[in-house]
Amino acid sequence: MQRASGILMSITSLPSPYGIGTIGKEARDFADFLETAGQKIWQLLPVCPTSYGDSPYQSFSTYAGNPYLIDLDYLAEEGLLDKDTLEKISWGDDPEKVDYETIYNNRFNVLRTAYNNFKQHDQKEFRRFKIRNAAWLKDYALYMAVKQSFGMCSWTEWPDESIRNREQNAVEKYTRKYRDEINFWKFLQFKFYQQWNSFREYVNSKNVILMGDMPIYVALDSADVWANPEIFWLNEEKQPVCVAGCPPDYFSETGQLWGNPLYNWEYLKETNYTWWFNRIKAASKLFDLTRIDHFRAFDAYYAIPFPAEDAKNGSWYEGPGIEFFLEMKKAIGDIPIVAEDLGTHTESLEQLLEDSGYPGMKVLQFAFDSGEANNHLPHHYIENSIVYTGTHDNDTLLGWQNKANAYDINSAVDYCGITDDEGFCSGIIRTAYESKSNYVIIQMQDWLELGTEARMNIPSTLGENWVWRIDKRALTTKLANKIKTMCKITGRMGDT
Repeated sequence: MQRASGILMSITSLPSPYGIGTIGKEARDFADFLETAGQKIWQLLPVCPTSYGDSPYQSFSTYAGNPYLIDLDYLAEEGLLDKDTLEKISWGDDPEKVDYETIYNNRFNVLRTAYNNFKQHDQKEFRRFKIRNAAWLKDYALYMAVKQSFGMCSWTEWPDESIRNREQNAVEKYTRKYRDEINFWKFLQFKFYQQWNSFREYVNSKNVILMGDMPIYVALDSADVWANPEIFWLNEEKQPVCVAGCPPDYFSETGQLWGNPLYNWEYLKETNYTWWFNRIKAASKLFDLTRIDHFRAFDAYYAIPFPAEDAKNGSWYEGPGIEFFLEMKKAIGDIPIVAEDLGTHTESLEQLLEDSGYPGMKVLQFAFDSGEANNHLPHHYIENSIVYTGTHDNDTLLGWQNKANAYDINSAVDYCGITDDEGFCSGIIRTAYESKSNYVIIQMQDWLELGTEARMNIPSTLGENWVWRIDKRALTTKLANKIKTMCKITGRMGDT
């Protein structure tokens, strides 16, 4: 694909009558908008189930789809739900924010109704789905059923040591005990993947590709760690020895303490990285292009002794390096990947990017840091890269303009040649489009010139993250034409 552009927009941020965006009609409408706007890439946030804190980067499973994204109207069209009943349920008071507590309390009750009604329908495709996906689905569904029975606490806190340690007799016992509940969780995945495949086919028909986000780490509270503890750096009690994060940086003076268990790379190498390759292969079935979050951990990763209050006292360890990707290409082919390489660059990381051939990322908000020269300034860009105005972890452009120090903003205005008539947000976006980078991705919030109230995430915080939703009326033909004109002027109509 040559010189193209796209939009970063979480599915959860789409309009819908049920409190959160789904892979239903509104998602198709947004694909129509992208086509009209001359866009070739729709970048998503992770679509796996969310746990405490509602972060898509902390999931119960690296393979499962988020039940929140299942479209309820489509289930109603199948006769599994009653539309009138759905309209009487509260899904939150603010249509421009996701109320996760309300969604959690109400949506699963609705999905259980759909499941009970589904029992009267033909099960042939469902049975095929369960057989095709048994490698991960059996563990995930059992995990969620047992987790539900123990009040949703993490597997490390389950009171029954035998199932906590996944002893075979306990697995058989709980599988019998919660057979129907296990089938419910499998049903949710059946419907998610059924709807997802239809959604992806529609998006691709608009000459738009899906760029998905795959977190490099998985949550401790996940079926992945419970079912595969040997893959992770755990002690004899199956507690993390060290956890993931990053040292003090642009986002936090005390660093970012993510808390994810780190990998046992020696064991993974001995097993030919099979677990990892299966994970990447699964992502390639969801997305046309996979962005691996925190790519630099393949070169070197930051390990924070567990437990810890912050991320200041970690140490760096060498990652698997280029060997991992060479072996991956032998095992599963040349999967299209984008490397999220943000953070401090080292010579070894630069070499890994060059050797892998994957495009890295540039962020214009990082380019104007108190006048310091850095590789986020557009004159340093190479073609094999993706430029952003900001990512989901940044403030919006308008929010940044209002909060950053005056020197940084004036530097951006001077460098980009922004005039009062053009406006700050439009000028920064134009600079991204004019850059040498083959690909440019703009947050939807920046095209709409929204402020901090529309920010998606503030790293190292819990609370009002991941909640922003778009007003459907904002997706106008006028805006689509404005974006398409920018594509034409800068040679970004793409050729997929």
